[in-house]
Amino acid sequence: MSEQLEPRGRSTWLAGVGPLVVLAFVAVAIRVHNAIHYPLHFGFDAPANWEYIEHLLISWRLPRPDEGWSTAHPPFFYYLSGSLGRVIGGGPQEITVAVRLMSSAIGLASAVCAVVWVRRSAPGRGLRSLLAAALILFLPVHLYMSAMLGEEIVSSALISLVVLGVAIDLDRVEEGGLSLAAIAGLGVIAGLGFLTKLTGVLVIGAACVAWALAGWQRGAIHEAATRILLFGVVAGLIGGWPYALNFVQYGYFYPQNLSVHEIMFTMPPGERFVTDYLRFPLATFTQPQVLAPDLLHSVWGATYTTLWFDGHRVMLPRSAPPVENMGTLLLLFGLVPTVAFVVGFVRGVKRAIRNPGGADTVFVSLVVLTIAGYLFFTWNNPWYATVKASYLLGAVVPFAVYASEVLDDWLAAGNELRRGIVGVLLGALLLGSASVFTVGLVFTKQEGPGFEWPRVDPSRHYERVQSAR
Repeated sequence: MSEQLEPRGRSTWLAGVGPLVVLAFVAVAIRVHNAIHYPLHFGFDAPANWEYIEHLLISWRLPRPDEGWSTAHPPFFYYLSGSLGRVIGGGPQEITVAVRLMSSAIGLASAVCAVVWVRRSAPGRGLRSLLAAALILFLPVHLYMSAMLGEEIVSSALISLVVLGVAIDLDRVEEGGLSLAAIAGLGVIAGLGFLTKLTGVLVIGAACVAWALAGWQRGAIHEAATRILLFGVVAGLIGGWPYALNFVQYGYFYPQNLSVHEIMFTMPPGERFVTDYLRFPLATFTQPQVLAPDLLHSVWGATYTTLWFDGHRVMLPRSAPPVENMGTLLLLFGLVPTVAFVVGFVRGVKRAIRNPGGADTVFVSLVVLTIAGYLFFTWNNPWYATVKASYLLGAVVPFAVYASEVLDDWLAAGNELRRGIVGVLLGALLLGSASVFTVGLVFTKQEGPGFEWPRVDPSRHYERVQSAR
Protein backbone atom coordinates (compact mmCIF):
# COMPACT_ATOMS: atom_id res chain seq x y z
CA MET A 1 0.00 0.00 0.00
CA SER A 2 2.79 2.43 0.91
CA GLU A 3 4.58 1.73 -2.37
CA GLN A 4 1.43 2.67 -4.28
CA LEU A 5 0.97 5.87 -2.34
CA GLU A 6 4.54 7.17 -2.54
CA PRO A 7 4.61 8.07 -6.27
CA ARG A 8 1.30 9.87 -5.82
CA GLY A 9 2.80 11.80 -2.90
CA ARG A 10 5.79 12.80 -5.02
CA SER A 11 3.47 13.88 -7.81
CA THR A 12 1.41 15.98 -5.40
CA TRP A 13 4.58 17.55 -4.02
CA LEU A 14 5.85 18.40 -7.49
CA ALA A 15 2.43 19.79 -8.41
CA GLY A 16 2.68 22.09 -5.42
CA VAL A 17 6.20 23.26 -6.25
CA GLY A 18 5.34 24.60 -9.71
CA PRO A 19 2.97 27.37 -8.55
CA LEU A 20 5.36 28.21 -5.71
CA VAL A 21 8.19 28.68 -8.18
CA VAL A 22 6.06 30.96 -10.37
CA LEU A 23 4.92 32.93 -7.33
CA ALA A 24 8.49 33.31 -6.09
CA PHE A 25 9.73 34.35 -9.55
CA VAL A 26 7.16 37.15 -9.79
CA ALA A 27 7.85 38.29 -6.23
CA VAL A 28 11.60 38.38 -6.81
CA ALA A 29 11.19 40.21 -10.13
CA ILE A 30 9.10 42.91 -8.45
CA ARG A 31 11.65 43.34 -5.67
CA VAL A 32 14.57 43.57 -8.10
CA HIS A 33 12.67 46.09 -10.22
CA ASN A 34 11.77 48.19 -7.18
CA ALA A 35 15.31 48.10 -5.79
CA ILE A 36 16.58 49.57 -9.04
CA HIS A 37 13.81 52.04 -9.85
CA TYR A 38 12.60 53.30 -6.46
CA PRO A 39 14.00 56.85 -6.22
CA LEU A 40 17.20 57.40 -4.29
CA HIS A 41 16.72 58.45 -0.64
CA PHE A 42 12.99 57.69 -0.73
CA GLY A 43 11.46 55.66 2.07
CA PHE A 44 11.33 55.80 5.86
CA ASP A 45 14.43 57.58 7.20
CA ALA A 46 16.30 56.77 3.98
CA PRO A 47 18.45 59.95 3.84
CA ALA A 48 19.49 59.52 7.48
CA ASN A 49 20.13 55.81 6.98
CA TRP A 50 22.34 56.65 4.03
CA GLU A 51 24.29 59.15 6.17
CA TYR A 52 24.99 56.38 8.68
CA ILE A 53 26.14 54.01 5.92
CA GLU A 54 28.20 56.76 4.30
CA HIS A 55 29.94 57.37 7.62
CA LEU A 56 30.89 53.66 7.72
CA LEU A 57 32.27 53.86 4.19
CA ILE A 58 34.87 56.25 5.59
CA SER A 59 35.39 54.97 9.14
CA TRP A 60 34.34 51.89 11.10
CA ARG A 61 33.89 54.01 14.23
CA LEU A 62 30.56 53.42 15.98
CA PRO A 63 28.84 56.83 16.01
CA ARG A 64 27.22 58.32 19.09
CA PRO A 65 23.43 57.82 19.39
CA ASP A 66 22.85 61.57 19.00
CA GLU A 67 25.29 62.04 16.13
CA GLY A 68 22.60 61.60 13.50
CA TRP A 69 18.95 60.74 13.06
CA SER A 70 19.62 57.00 12.61
CA THR A 71 22.76 56.53 14.68
CA ALA A 72 20.67 55.59 17.72
CA HIS A 73 19.65 52.40 15.90
CA PRO A 74 21.42 49.10 16.62
CA PRO A 75 24.34 48.81 14.18
CA PHE A 76 24.20 45.40 12.44
CA PHE A 77 22.25 46.46 9.33
CA TYR A 78 24.41 49.54 8.87
CA TYR A 79 27.73 47.73 9.24
CA LEU A 80 26.48 45.01 6.90
CA SER A 81 25.49 47.69 4.37
CA GLY A 82 28.75 49.56 4.86
CA SER A 83 30.71 46.36 4.25
CA LEU A 84 28.76 45.69 1.07
CA GLY A 85 29.35 49.27 -0.04
CA ARG A 86 33.09 48.98 0.48
CA VAL A 87 33.20 45.74 -1.51
CA ILE A 88 31.25 46.93 -4.56
CA GLY A 89 32.41 50.57 -4.54
CA GLY A 90 30.54 53.16 -6.58
CA GLY A 91 28.39 56.07 -5.49
CA PRO A 92 25.19 56.47 -3.47
CA GLN A 93 22.97 55.10 -6.25
CA GLU A 94 24.97 51.92 -6.82
CA ILE A 95 25.43 51.18 -3.12
CA THR A 96 21.80 51.95 -2.28
CA VAL A 97 20.54 49.58 -4.98
CA ALA A 98 22.95 46.89 -3.80
CA VAL A 99 21.78 47.24 -0.20
CA ARG A 100 18.13 47.14 -1.27
CA LEU A 101 18.79 43.96 -3.24
CA MET A 102 20.61 42.43 -0.28
CA SER A 103 17.76 43.29 2.09
CA SER A 104 15.15 41.94 -0.32
CA ALA A 105 17.07 38.69 -0.75
CA ILE A 106 17.39 38.24 3.00
CA GLY A 107 13.72 39.13 3.42
CA LEU A 108 12.66 36.18 1.26
CA ALA A 109 13.71 33.97 4.17
CA SER A 110 10.47 34.85 5.94
CA ALA A 111 8.40 33.31 3.14
CA VAL A 112 10.67 30.26 3.05
CA CYS A 113 10.25 29.79 6.81
CA ALA A 114 6.46 29.93 6.53
CA VAL A 115 6.43 27.37 3.70
CA VAL A 116 8.85 25.06 5.52
CA TRP A 117 6.66 25.04 8.62
CA VAL A 118 3.42 24.53 6.68
CA ARG A 119 4.92 21.62 4.75
CA ARG A 120 6.16 20.12 8.02
CA SER A 121 2.98 20.61 10.04
CA ALA A 122 0.47 19.99 7.23
CA PRO A 123 2.12 17.71 4.64
CA GLY A 124 0.26 17.30 1.40
CA ARG A 125 -1.54 20.65 1.68
CA GLY A 126 0.03 22.26 -1.37
CA LEU A 127 -2.57 25.01 -1.54
CA ARG A 128 -1.83 26.03 2.03
CA SER A 129 1.91 26.27 1.24
CA LEU A 130 1.08 28.48 -1.71
CA LEU A 131 -1.14 30.69 0.44
CA ALA A 132 1.49 31.00 3.17
CA ALA A 133 4.10 32.11 0.64
CA ALA A 134 1.75 34.54 -1.09
CA LEU A 135 0.67 36.15 2.18
CA ILE A 136 4.26 37.24 2.77
CA LEU A 137 5.63 37.73 -0.73
CA PHE A 138 2.71 39.94 -1.79
CA LEU A 139 1.85 41.50 1.55
CA PRO A 140 1.91 45.22 0.63
CA VAL A 141 3.95 46.30 3.65
CA HIS A 142 6.54 43.60 2.91
CA LEU A 143 6.66 44.60 -0.74
CA TYR A 144 7.16 48.32 -0.25
CA MET A 145 9.50 47.95 2.72
CA SER A 146 11.70 45.66 0.61
CA ALA A 147 12.37 48.62 -1.69
CA MET A 148 13.66 50.84 1.11
CA LEU A 149 17.05 51.51 2.60
CA GLY A 150 16.23 50.32 6.11
CA GLU A 151 16.57 47.48 8.57
CA GLU A 152 12.97 46.27 8.99
CA ILE A 153 13.05 43.52 6.35
CA VAL A 154 16.39 42.14 7.56
CA SER A 155 15.17 42.18 11.16
CA SER A 156 11.95 40.39 10.20
CA ALA A 157 13.85 37.67 8.34
CA LEU A 158 16.20 37.01 11.26
CA ILE A 159 13.24 36.77 13.66
CA SER A 160 11.50 34.42 11.22
CA LEU A 161 14.49 32.06 11.15
CA VAL A 162 14.57 31.93 14.94
CA VAL A 163 10.85 31.30 15.40
CA LEU A 164 10.97 28.51 12.79
CA GLY A 165 13.93 26.90 14.53
CA VAL A 166 12.26 27.01 17.94
CA ALA A 167 9.01 25.61 16.47
CA ILE A 168 10.91 22.70 14.91
CA ASP A 169 12.70 22.05 18.20
CA LEU A 170 9.39 21.92 20.07
CA ASP A 171 7.87 19.71 17.38
CA ARG A 172 10.71 17.17 17.51
CA VAL A 173 10.04 16.07 21.06
CA GLU A 174 10.22 12.35 20.20
CA GLU A 175 13.67 12.81 18.66
CA GLY A 176 14.87 14.88 21.60
CA GLY A 177 14.65 18.20 19.77
CA LEU A 178 17.50 20.10 18.18
CA SER A 179 21.08 19.66 19.34
CA LEU A 180 22.58 22.18 21.74
CA ALA A 181 24.83 23.34 18.90
CA ALA A 182 21.72 24.15 16.86
CA ILE A 183 20.21 25.98 19.85
CA ALA A 184 23.39 28.04 20.10
CA GLY A 185 23.09 28.74 16.38
CA LEU A 186 19.57 30.03 16.93
CA GLY A 187 21.01 32.23 19.65
CA VAL A 188 23.46 33.68 17.14
CA ILE A 189 20.65 34.51 14.70
CA ALA A 190 18.48 35.94 17.49
CA GLY A 191 21.43 38.03 18.65
CA LEU A 192 21.89 39.42 15.16
CA GLY A 193 18.17 40.23 15.08
CA PHE A 194 18.53 42.08 18.39
CA LEU A 195 21.60 43.80 16.94
CA THR A 196 19.51 44.89 13.95
CA LYS A 197 16.42 46.26 15.67
CA LEU A 198 15.15 46.47 19.25
CA THR A 199 12.15 44.31 18.32
CA GLY A 200 14.58 41.42 17.96
CA VAL A 201 14.38 41.03 21.72
CA LEU A 202 10.76 39.90 21.34
CA VAL A 203 11.63 36.61 19.66
CA ILE A 204 14.18 35.96 22.41
CA GLY A 205 11.39 36.38 24.94
CA ALA A 206 8.97 34.25 22.92
CA ALA A 207 11.49 31.41 22.60
CA CYS A 208 12.27 31.43 26.30
CA VAL A 209 8.56 31.41 27.22
CA ALA A 210 7.93 28.49 24.86
CA TRP A 211 10.84 26.43 26.20
CA ALA A 212 9.88 27.16 29.80
CA LEU A 213 6.30 25.98 29.23
CA ALA A 214 7.49 22.94 27.31
CA GLY A 215 9.84 22.01 30.15
CA TRP A 216 7.06 22.43 32.68
CA GLN A 217 4.60 20.32 30.67
CA ARG A 218 7.06 17.52 29.93
CA GLY A 219 8.69 17.48 33.34
CA ALA A 220 12.00 18.37 31.71
CA ILE A 221 12.90 21.52 33.61
CA HIS A 222 16.66 20.91 33.43
CA GLU A 223 16.63 20.48 29.62
CA ALA A 224 14.46 23.58 29.19
CA ALA A 225 16.67 25.64 31.49
CA THR A 226 19.75 24.53 29.54
CA ARG A 227 18.17 25.66 26.29
CA ILE A 228 17.03 28.98 27.72
CA LEU A 229 20.41 29.71 29.30
CA LEU A 230 22.44 28.76 26.24
CA PHE A 231 20.17 30.55 23.79
CA GLY A 232 19.76 33.62 25.99
CA VAL A 233 23.46 34.04 26.79
CA VAL A 234 24.53 33.68 23.14
CA ALA A 235 21.80 36.05 21.92
CA GLY A 236 22.54 38.53 24.68
CA LEU A 237 26.28 38.59 24.06
CA ILE A 238 25.90 39.06 20.31
CA GLY A 239 22.98 41.49 20.32
CA GLY A 240 23.02 43.16 23.71
CA TRP A 241 26.37 44.93 23.76
CA PRO A 242 25.24 48.20 22.06
CA TYR A 243 22.49 48.61 24.63
CA ALA A 244 24.90 47.91 27.50
CA LEU A 245 27.39 50.34 25.96
CA ASN A 246 24.71 53.03 25.78
CA PHE A 247 23.91 52.49 29.44
CA VAL A 248 27.54 52.73 30.50
CA GLN A 249 28.34 55.77 28.35
CA TYR A 250 25.05 57.69 28.31
CA GLY A 251 22.91 56.33 31.13
CA TYR A 252 20.16 54.71 29.03
CA PHE A 253 19.76 51.35 27.32
CA TYR A 254 17.85 52.74 24.36
CA PRO A 255 17.77 56.41 23.26
CA GLN A 256 14.49 58.23 23.76
CA ASN A 257 13.57 61.88 23.12
CA LEU A 258 17.00 62.87 21.79
CA SER A 259 17.41 66.44 20.59
CA VAL A 260 18.29 65.17 17.10
CA HIS A 261 14.73 63.84 16.86
CA GLU A 262 13.00 67.04 18.02
CA ILE A 263 11.19 67.47 14.71
CA MET A 264 9.07 64.43 15.58
CA PHE A 265 7.70 66.20 18.64
CA THR A 266 5.81 68.53 16.28
CA MET A 267 4.01 65.66 14.53
CA PRO A 268 0.32 65.07 15.20
CA PRO A 269 -1.47 63.94 17.22
CA GLY A 270 1.18 64.58 19.92
CA GLU A 271 -0.68 62.62 22.59
CA ARG A 272 -2.33 59.25 23.00
CA PHE A 273 -5.52 58.15 24.74
CA VAL A 274 -6.82 54.68 25.55
CA THR A 275 -9.65 55.29 23.08
CA ASP A 276 -7.04 55.58 20.30
CA TYR A 277 -6.66 51.80 20.55
CA LEU A 278 -10.38 51.10 20.51
CA ARG A 279 -11.48 53.05 17.43
CA PHE A 280 -11.50 51.57 13.91
CA PRO A 281 -13.33 54.22 11.86
CA LEU A 282 -14.84 53.97 8.39
CA ALA A 283 -12.12 56.41 7.25
CA THR A 284 -9.73 53.44 7.35
CA PHE A 285 -11.27 52.43 4.03
CA THR A 286 -12.58 55.72 2.65
CA GLN A 287 -9.53 57.90 3.46
CA PRO A 288 -6.63 55.45 3.56
CA GLN A 289 -3.85 57.76 4.71
CA VAL A 290 -2.44 58.21 8.19
CA LEU A 291 -3.10 61.97 8.41
CA ALA A 292 -6.83 61.62 7.82
CA PRO A 293 -8.49 63.37 10.80
CA ASP A 294 -10.41 60.28 11.87
CA LEU A 295 -7.26 58.15 11.75
CA LEU A 296 -4.95 60.34 13.80
CA HIS A 297 -6.57 58.93 16.92
CA SER A 298 -7.07 55.40 15.62
CA VAL A 299 -3.89 53.39 16.04
CA TRP A 300 -5.27 50.19 14.57
CA GLY A 301 -7.12 51.94 11.75
CA ALA A 302 -3.99 53.79 10.67
CA THR A 303 -1.89 50.65 11.08
CA TYR A 304 -4.28 48.71 8.88
CA THR A 305 -3.87 51.29 6.09
CA THR A 306 -0.11 50.62 6.16
CA LEU A 307 -0.48 46.84 6.26
CA TRP A 308 -2.55 46.39 3.09
CA PHE A 309 -1.81 49.77 1.47
CA ASP A 310 0.61 52.69 1.56
CA GLY A 311 -1.00 54.79 4.28
CA HIS A 312 2.15 56.92 4.62
CA ARG A 313 2.45 57.47 0.85
CA VAL A 314 6.12 56.59 0.79
CA MET A 315 5.73 54.86 -2.58
CA LEU A 316 2.43 56.09 -4.02
CA PRO A 317 1.23 59.62 -4.93
CA ARG A 318 -0.01 61.59 -1.94
CA SER A 319 -3.41 62.62 -3.19
CA ALA A 320 -5.23 61.34 -6.26
CA PRO A 321 -8.70 59.76 -6.53
CA PRO A 322 -7.42 56.65 -8.40
CA VAL A 323 -4.86 56.04 -5.63
CA GLU A 324 -7.43 56.33 -2.86
CA ASN A 325 -9.90 54.17 -4.78
CA MET A 326 -7.31 51.46 -5.22
CA GLY A 327 -6.46 51.80 -1.53
CA THR A 328 -10.09 51.24 -0.61
CA LEU A 329 -10.22 48.09 -2.73
CA LEU A 330 -7.01 46.61 -1.35
CA LEU A 331 -8.04 47.36 2.22
CA LEU A 332 -11.42 45.69 1.66
CA PHE A 333 -9.79 42.67 0.01
CA GLY A 334 -7.32 42.54 2.89
CA LEU A 335 -10.15 41.86 5.31
CA VAL A 336 -10.27 38.25 4.07
CA PRO A 337 -6.74 37.21 5.16
CA THR A 338 -6.97 39.48 8.22
CA VAL A 339 -10.11 37.75 9.48
CA ALA A 340 -8.56 34.40 8.57
CA PHE A 341 -5.52 35.26 10.70
CA VAL A 342 -7.69 36.20 13.68
CA VAL A 343 -9.60 32.92 13.41
CA GLY A 344 -6.37 30.96 12.97
CA PHE A 345 -4.71 32.76 15.87
CA VAL A 346 -7.62 31.84 18.15
CA ARG A 347 -7.19 28.23 17.05
CA GLY A 348 -3.48 28.50 17.81
CA VAL A 349 -4.17 29.90 21.28
CA LYS A 350 -6.52 26.98 22.02
CA ARG A 351 -3.92 24.46 20.85
CA ALA A 352 -1.24 26.20 22.93
CA ILE A 353 -3.45 25.97 26.00
CA ARG A 354 -4.11 22.27 25.40
CA ASN A 355 -0.46 21.59 24.61
CA PRO A 356 1.85 24.27 26.10
CA GLY A 357 4.89 22.37 24.87
CA GLY A 358 3.84 22.53 21.22
CA ALA A 359 4.98 24.82 18.46
CA ASP A 360 1.89 27.02 18.72
CA THR A 361 3.24 28.38 21.99
CA VAL A 362 6.18 30.12 20.34
CA PHE A 363 4.00 31.47 17.50
CA VAL A 364 1.36 32.78 19.89
CA SER A 365 3.97 34.22 22.26
CA LEU A 366 5.67 36.09 19.44
CA VAL A 367 2.37 37.59 18.25
CA VAL A 368 1.36 38.64 21.77
CA LEU A 369 4.78 40.15 22.56
CA THR A 370 4.89 41.94 19.20
CA ILE A 371 1.48 43.53 19.75
CA ALA A 372 2.36 44.43 23.34
CA GLY A 373 5.61 46.04 22.20
CA TYR A 374 3.77 47.97 19.50
CA LEU A 375 1.21 49.26 22.01
CA PHE A 376 3.98 50.35 24.37
CA PHE A 377 5.94 52.05 21.57
CA THR A 378 3.02 53.94 20.05
CA TRP A 379 1.83 55.04 23.49
CA ASN A 380 5.23 56.51 24.36
CA ASN A 381 5.82 57.92 20.89
CA PRO A 382 2.45 59.52 20.05
CA TRP A 383 3.10 60.61 16.46
CA TYR A 384 1.56 59.52 13.21
CA ALA A 385 4.98 58.51 11.83
CA THR A 386 5.35 55.78 14.46
CA VAL A 387 2.08 54.12 13.50
CA LYS A 388 3.02 51.66 10.78
CA ALA A 389 2.67 47.96 10.17
CA SER A 390 6.36 47.53 9.37
CA TYR A 391 6.95 47.43 13.14
CA LEU A 392 4.85 44.25 13.22
CA LEU A 393 6.79 42.41 10.51
CA GLY A 394 8.63 40.32 13.07
CA ALA A 395 5.42 38.29 13.47
CA VAL A 396 4.93 37.74 9.73
CA VAL A 397 5.55 33.96 9.90
CA PRO A 398 2.84 33.33 12.54
CA PHE A 399 0.57 35.58 10.47
CA ALA A 400 1.14 33.51 7.33
CA VAL A 401 0.92 30.19 9.19
CA TYR A 402 -2.39 30.98 10.90
CA ALA A 403 -4.04 32.86 8.03
CA SER A 404 -3.12 30.14 5.51
CA GLU A 405 -4.58 27.45 7.77
CA VAL A 406 -8.01 29.06 7.76
CA LEU A 407 -7.92 30.19 4.14
CA ASP A 408 -7.02 26.65 3.11
CA ASP A 409 -10.04 25.37 5.02
CA TRP A 410 -12.30 27.94 3.39
CA LEU A 411 -11.07 27.04 -0.09
CA ALA A 412 -10.76 23.28 0.31
CA ALA A 413 -14.31 22.33 1.16
CA GLY A 414 -17.76 23.60 1.92
CA ASN A 415 -20.07 25.99 0.14
CA GLU A 416 -19.11 26.52 -3.51
CA LEU A 417 -20.22 30.14 -3.40
CA ARG A 418 -18.00 30.84 -0.39
CA ARG A 419 -15.06 29.16 -2.08
CA GLY A 420 -15.60 31.21 -5.20
CA ILE A 421 -15.89 34.51 -3.33
CA VAL A 422 -12.80 33.86 -1.19
CA GLY A 423 -10.79 32.75 -4.21
CA VAL A 424 -11.74 35.80 -6.26
CA LEU A 425 -11.01 38.21 -3.42
CA LEU A 426 -7.62 36.64 -2.71
CA GLY A 427 -6.73 36.66 -6.40
CA ALA A 428 -7.73 40.31 -6.70
CA LEU A 429 -5.71 41.16 -3.58
CA LEU A 430 -2.61 39.43 -4.92
CA LEU A 431 -2.92 40.96 -8.38
CA GLY A 432 -3.69 44.42 -6.98
CA SER A 433 -0.80 44.34 -4.53
CA ALA A 434 1.66 43.15 -7.17
CA SER A 435 0.63 45.81 -9.69
CA VAL A 436 0.21 48.78 -7.32
CA PHE A 437 3.50 48.16 -5.52
CA THR A 438 5.62 47.66 -8.61
CA VAL A 439 7.28 51.05 -8.99
CA GLY A 440 5.96 52.96 -12.01
CA LEU A 441 3.65 50.22 -13.28
CA VAL A 442 0.31 51.71 -12.25
CA PHE A 443 1.20 54.87 -10.32
CA THR A 444 4.19 57.18 -10.66
CA LYS A 445 5.22 59.25 -7.65
CA GLN A 446 6.22 62.77 -8.64
CA GLU A 447 6.48 64.47 -5.26
CA GLY A 448 8.72 63.49 -2.36
CA PRO A 449 7.96 60.60 -0.01
CA GLY A 450 5.46 60.96 2.80
CA PHE A 451 3.35 63.92 3.83
CA GLU A 452 3.82 67.47 5.00
CA TRP A 453 2.16 67.37 8.40
CA PRO A 454 0.24 70.07 10.29
CA ARG A 455 2.55 70.85 13.19
CA VAL A 456 1.44 70.63 16.79
CA ASP A 457 2.84 72.26 19.91
CA PRO A 458 5.77 70.04 21.06
CA SER A 459 5.31 71.20 24.65
CA ARG A 460 2.39 68.77 24.96
CA HIS A 461 4.79 65.90 24.49
CA TYR A 462 7.35 67.31 26.92
CA GLU A 463 4.65 67.81 29.55
CA ARG A 464 3.47 64.24 29.03
CA VAL A 465 7.03 62.88 29.40
CA GLN A 466 7.63 64.88 32.57
CA SER A 467 4.34 63.76 34.13
CA ALA A 468 5.15 60.14 33.28
CA ARG A 469 8.50 60.47 35.03
